[in-house]
Amino acid sequence: MSDRIFGVVGMFLAIGYVFAAFAIEESFLSDAVGPKAFPLIIAGILGLSSLAIVLRPDDEPIWPAVGRLAEIAAAVVVMVLYAEMLPLAGFVIATAFAAAYLAWRLGSSPFEAVAVGIGTSVGIYVIFHLVLGLSLARGPFGF
Repeated sequence: MSDRIFGVVGMFLAIGYVFAAFAIEESFLSDAVGPKAFPLIIAGILGLSSLAIVLRPDDEPIWPAVGRLAEIAAAVVVMVLYAEMLPLAGFVIATAFAAAYLAWRLGSSPFEAVAVGIGTSVGIYVIFHLVLGLSLARGPFGF
């Protein structure tokens, strides 16, 4: 039953993508494909996938215990806080804390989690900002 509910929600989301795509105003300087193509492709894939889930659901899942659901909720809270702290703390610091927490919850020791957080943060910063020249959120220290 939960698969069918998930599939129906996905179909409604696909319909929402279609309406949003058709609401996009096209500029007179648009390319041949236009800005509506990508959202319509996503809507089509999502709609077909959701229809497949509705028509061929899996067996009923075994839901995790309350403690595990609390850990999932905590991870969601960390990701929301990450998005909120990104403009304030900057990419490197916010990403280091978020990645360290998530690595710790995935089973790393605290020391390994801190190393993973710092390594992930600095590695992504080097690749995306220094090598590719993309703009990332600057924190109080300028990085």
